[in-house]
Amino acid sequence: MAIEFTKATARVGAYVTGLDLSQDLSGEEVGTVHRGLLDHGVLFFRGQDITDEQHVRFALRFGELNTPPMKAGEPSGDPVADAMHVLNQTSPKGEGGDSWHADNTFMPNPPHASILRAVVLPEVGGDTLWASACAAYDGLSPQVRTLADSLTAVHDITLGVRKAVSKGHPLDLADLQRRFPPREHPVVRVHPETGRRLLYVHRSSVTRITGLDEWENEALLPMLCDRIRRPEYQVRLHWEVGTIAFWDNRAVQHYAVPDYTERREMHRVTVDFPKGFED
Repeated sequence: MAIEFTKATARVGAYVTGLDLSQDLSGEEVGTVHRGLLDHGVLFFRGQDITDEQHVRFALRFGELNTPPMKAGEPSGDPVADAMHVLNQTSPKGEGGDSWHADNTFMPNPPHASILRAVVLPEVGGDTLWASACAAYDGLSPQVRTLADSLTAVHDITLGVRKAVSKGHPLDLADLQRRFPPREHPVVRVHPETGRRLLYVHRSSVTRITGLDEWENEALLPMLCDRIRRPEYQVRLHWEVGTIAFWDNRAVQHYAVPDYTERREMHRVTVDFPKGFED
């Protein structure tokens, strides 16, 4: 059966058919999926009844595993368990996912992609949205694009950790601040594989634009961060158990809708491709 991509919206997202992710993919299949990811930003696979081991095996076909810095607990020595980040929530509001963001941009080399699988879902709610950071940049006026191209911004782990700690997660803020001091990245980045320009700022980690005073930051930074919120740049996924979303963390941002009060368990693996951003 041939692999097919069906666009979910005009600018971002596609549903993929013709693959059983419980099986090992051929090199040709890996190449086809990777090209589809570059074309669409996020890919959706329905009806994938796979184990954590198969989930990790799929991720390893695309690059090296990337362990999230805020994953609680010490490494277990089990490579599958250590790679797998389990998101088990019943009251998600305010935990950080309900703000438009790209993952872990406070790192010197943020993860290139994430692969998220629905394991347990509430009866209703818990959708996730993705938005094209490339389309958000393209939609700016030429004058604002020229300004944004010249800027850098500070990304800080502190914002996200404080949210997590306030919700009861056992994280050591001082240790994480020591390991991941504030980091500057360009406000506009060039995707290393597609060559497209994209907005690389969001409210979850970015604290200020370098070189601007407080008044200038108050005016410009929210405008750039909130550009991603325009519906025409977005796709919304209604999860089903066994659905997998595979997204390019370099090209899209995402938002987890916090509209549920029943258990929602998601399993996520992050991966670094051979080619990523260079500051």
